[in-house]
Amino acid sequence: MTTSAAAVSAAGLNKVFGSGDARITALDDVDVSFGREQFTAIMGPSGSGKSTLMHCVAGLDAPTSGQVWIGDTELTGLTDAQLTELRRDRVGFVFQAFNLLPTLTARENVLLPLDLAGRRPDQQHVDTIVDAVGLRDRLEHRPSQLSGGQQQRVALARALVTSPDVVFADEPTGALDSKSSADILEFLRRCVDELGQTVVMVTHEPTAAAHADRVLFLSDGKIVDELYGPSADGVLDRMKSLEKGAV
Repeated sequence: MTTSAAAVSAAGLNKVFGSGDARITALDDVDVSFGREQFTAIMGPSGSGKSTLMHCVAGLDAPTSGQVWIGDTELTGLTDAQLTELRRDRVGFVFQAFNLLPTLTARENVLLPLDLAGRRPDQQHVDTIVDAVGLRDRLEHRPSQLSGGQQQRVALARALVTSPDVVFADEPTGALDSKSSADILEFLRRCVDELGQTVVMVTHEPTAAAHADRVLFLSDGKIVDELYGPSADGVLDRMKSLEKGAV
């Protein structure tokens, strides 16, 4: 497989949990790639394997079999230390839970990946991200002093500060009100359009998926459909078809 044109790719990806009668196939021979500077949403019914797929291609979980690449680096066979370094330096993560350190200020949380890597911040890059997410007047506040939407913006800035190959977002608006959700989704869109970022997002919300360039639909551990230039209504129609067992 040629991987250089993709930010992330996988071939023959399988993930099995349990054995015997308790065996569950979460991913079933999945081939997928995520283009650079593209916003991809992953959707599917509950239990379809969408979060498992994201965890495997992000290096958070090991597949049972198959290969995964971040750029031209194959994750298969990397040591735990190498995987940790790759995730720290080349991958950004945003989760439904903000995962901020409560004793650190917003500024310190944003810069944490660079501190852990022993890297000096590029102040111009940091300023660009801070201004893009609208955090300038909140940098000295701790998480307890911030709203949910503001905390998620800190998490987004932290994910972007290392200029990663890709940002993975797992239900990033799941804990937010509608206004904060819209703000976060608009920023993810701008990350791609203005910052040249690659974003892969797992979501169950058609309105969220409509911000993406492409939507992948999973069912029973397989990619069964995709939609380019999605609208919320178009995504909802595809999801209804999947839930009825038809594509």
